[in-house]
Amino acid sequence: MIAASGADQRGRRRMRPLWSVVVAIATFKDLVLDAGSGAGDAVALATFWRKVLGGRLVDLGDGSARVDTGAGIPIWVDPVPEKRGKGTRVHLDVRLPARDPKPLVAAGATLLRKPGGDIKWWVLADPEGNEFCAFPPRRGVPTPLKRRALAAVSELVVGAKDAPAQAIWWASVLGGTARSSGDGGAHVAGAAGLPWDHLVFDKLPWRKRAKNRMHWDVTLTDPTPEKLVVAGATVLREPGDGVSWWIMADLEGNEFCAFAPK
Repeated sequence: MIAASGADQRGRRRMRPLWSVVVAIATFKDLVLDAGSGAGDAVALATFWRKVLGGRLVDLGDGSARVDTGAGIPIWVDPVPEKRGKGTRVHLDVRLPARDPKPLVAAGATLLRKPGGDIKWWVLADPEGNEFCAFPPRRGVPTPLKRRALAAVSELVVGAKDAPAQAIWWASVLGGTARSSGDGGAHVAGAAGLPWDHLVFDKLPWRKRAKNRMHWDVTLTDPTPEKLVVAGATVLREPGDGVSWWIMADLEGNEFCAFAPK
């Protein structure tokens, strides 16, 4: 089940600051999306997201692909052996140029839910079933689109058992200000390297049960992730066997990769 708050539709004037950090110990680097293990699955999924977000598709020739969105943050799509489980814990919110999600459906998305009641946005799924939310344009504000794009990313959303605690922790890592929405949700604004408005944490009633299909990478300010570990992160895998980065988990078990500075 997808988190269903859409923080940018709520009154941020009512959001109170929880935590503010000026000096980050890591910067947001990129997004990574898992794809089915079949030949061409990652390239096909990357092709869909290139249609949605514009930019350039790069077939890496090893079964994986990259979408250079032009927003400064690439999206890597990698084949994995694990099958996709139920639910989407980490997803993107995108903003449409018009009140019509049909171009996304024509590109290969599946419409799961139309706006209704308190839900002012469409819930869709990409060709592999990864859910995402599409918002109408802001009144009187054109949606800035990259060349050949159908939508623009507005924020990254993560389901959380304790959203304020997650926002505070990630603000301590990436810098910026953590704010509470007052309804159990929270977000981080001004995170180092984040090209979108917010890193949003939506309250979910269940804990993480399986590997996230989408995760993000960070670049450390120090040569090792010692400060992350001291802050409460867990090292899942050390560098080695051709892997030059650390695979880690945050306080609620969300996987992320940490790269040493160049």
